[in-house]
Amino acid sequence: MAKTNFRSVDDYIASQPEATQTVLKRVRSIIRKALPAAEEVISYQIPAYKLRGQAVVYFAGWKQHYSLYPASAALVKAFKTELAPYELSKGTIRFPLGETVPAKLIEGIAKFRAKEVAEGAGAKARAAKKRIRSAPSKT
Repeated sequence: MAKTNFRSVDDYIASQPEATQTVLKRVRSIIRKALPAAEEVISYQIPAYKLRGQAVVYFAGWKQHYSLYPASAALVKAFKTELAPYELSKGTIRFPLGETVPAKLIEGIAKFRAKEVAEGAGAKARAAKKRIRSAPSKT
């Protein structure tokens, strides 16, 4: 892929072939509906959605498919049946461009990731508080 510097998700989508643009616009719409409070950004030169500064979900268009990232082990387990028809590898879910966009599945993945990220942030905050409370006093 040529080196790029997309300034917006609109720029990213516009750089894709016309047929891919249609699919990516649909994916974008689904994610925005599922995560209305998310900030839409470009990260790693692909569209990403962040909540409270934390990346929740990314998508990208390719020649034969489009992908969602990251696919955690917990996400893959939770959506095992729904994801069975799709190719999964190294945190990536690949959807064929020529098939109908699975709106309910993508919506569910976005919401699952938002919850997963929020729980992870909460766990980190609780661990930090615990470390502070258990640190030896310097008095």
